[in-house]
Amino acid sequence: MRKILKNEGVQSLLTSLICIIVGMFVGYLVLLLIEPTGAFEAIMSVAKNFLGYSRTNMQLKHLGTTLAKTAPLIMCSLSILFSYKVGLFNIGAAGQYVMGACACLYGALGFGWGWLPCLLFAAFAGAAFGVITGALKAYCNVNEVISGIMLNWIGLYFTNMVLTNVKDASSAYTYALKAKGKDAILPTLGLEEFFSRNKYVGIAIPLAIIFAILVWVVLNKTKFGYELKATGYNKNAAKYCGMAEKRNIIVSLAISGALAGLAGAFLYQTDIEQWKVTISSVPTMGFNGIAAAFLGGLNPIGAIFSSFFIQHITEGGTHVDLTIYCSQISELISALIIYLCGFVGFLKMLINTSLAKSEEKHAKKKAEKGGDK
Repeated sequence: MRKILKNEGVQSLLTSLICIIVGMFVGYLVLLLIEPTGAFEAIMSVAKNFLGYSRTNMQLKHLGTTLAKTAPLIMCSLSILFSYKVGLFNIGAAGQYVMGACACLYGALGFGWGWLPCLLFAAFAGAAFGVITGALKAYCNVNEVISGIMLNWIGLYFTNMVLTNVKDASSAYTYALKAKGKDAILPTLGLEEFFSRNKYVGIAIPLAIIFAILVWVVLNKTKFGYELKATGYNKNAAKYCGMAEKRNIIVSLAISGALAGLAGAFLYQTDIEQWKVTISSVPTMGFNGIAAAFLGGLNPIGAIFSSFFIQHITEGGTHVDLTIYCSQISELISALIIYLCGFVGFLKMLINTSLAKSEEKHAKKKAEKGGDK
């Protein structure tokens, strides 16, 4: 048992589960403070999401919607963890996600492009915003958190301005792709009947998983990944070793931005939502990526499962009784989980300390038994 608990992966899983349980419990306490009578039902609605439906076909339909929205969240979490692994904190992933949405929607509705050019355009737009942050960091020593936050708002209002040209005149939303840009909708997996005619389950899901595997390989199995991590940890040491430290910072944030840009495409090219050009706050998807990245132990494979969980409770928040509670309770729980993830290192230290004490006691007992003989 001790050998299992010493494993880094097992410790990450345990600490993540602790964060989830405590986060859900504190969310329940908040619901109790608002209205005690329906608090248990509300927290169960958040936890169940699609499982709260009695009919199987409705469960599968809403599972399909959750999966479709999990794909962009996986990409946002990969964007966050990629930059974090190379010593940078890309809080600008939210703005890069917005720019990806802008690029793919304008490519589809303004230029009439197909789904692949729109995907590539979204990746380029996200990468371009990442390059701006990287260049400011590399050449002007501007902290990437500050420039990233500023660019989030620049990206939001730029997107609203651009997409006003392709919006429905009778509403604040852009045209639906099925009406004006069918070729830009991502191909489905042919599973519409299984998911009760839910047409949103497309190739974004397997593509996100493939990208997660690629990020893991690049970071852990390549010289390129090692150089990026070395530059992030100590750019002066990297420069001394002959690495192009400025280039590596820019490349790191460009890759991170491209991943976030693809996240925007993975959501809007399913046609599950249309962009609202009057929106005045940065979409939460980019910020939820922070929760998913840290809850997944900053591991690309762990991010797949943590992203599904975060999206599961986010969708579950829409099923609470809105006459008593607000649907944002799921976002509160996500925020609590992010906060608790800050204690992951402390929790791992407690586990290791406890294991060390247990081994010490075991060794003493063995020594005493040997002395008696």
